[in-house]
Amino acid sequence: MPIYEYQCATCHQQYDLLQKMSDAPDTMCPHCHKNTAVRLVSAAGFQLKGSGWYATDFKNNNKADAGSSKASDTTPVASKPATDKKD
Repeated sequence: MPIYEYQCATCHQQYDLLQKMSDAPDTMCPHCHKNTAVRLVSAAGFQLKGSGWYATDFKNNNKADAGSSKASDTTPVASKPATDKKD
């Protein structure tokens, strides 16, 4: 359920209210008890949890690529010359 932000037009107090999306907007101010509260437009906050597409496809994709390319670029590769042994 989303948390909505409200402000009273009479006493100008702001408060948050946890409501279902299908609930009607609240109009009763809990501070002055007048019927003048309005819902404010605010940014929605959410968090992706679980092993969904975001966590498996995008979350660590750039970090793994950047770390492996840096490691391979900076470490010298020693090559052994081929030797033929004949008994």
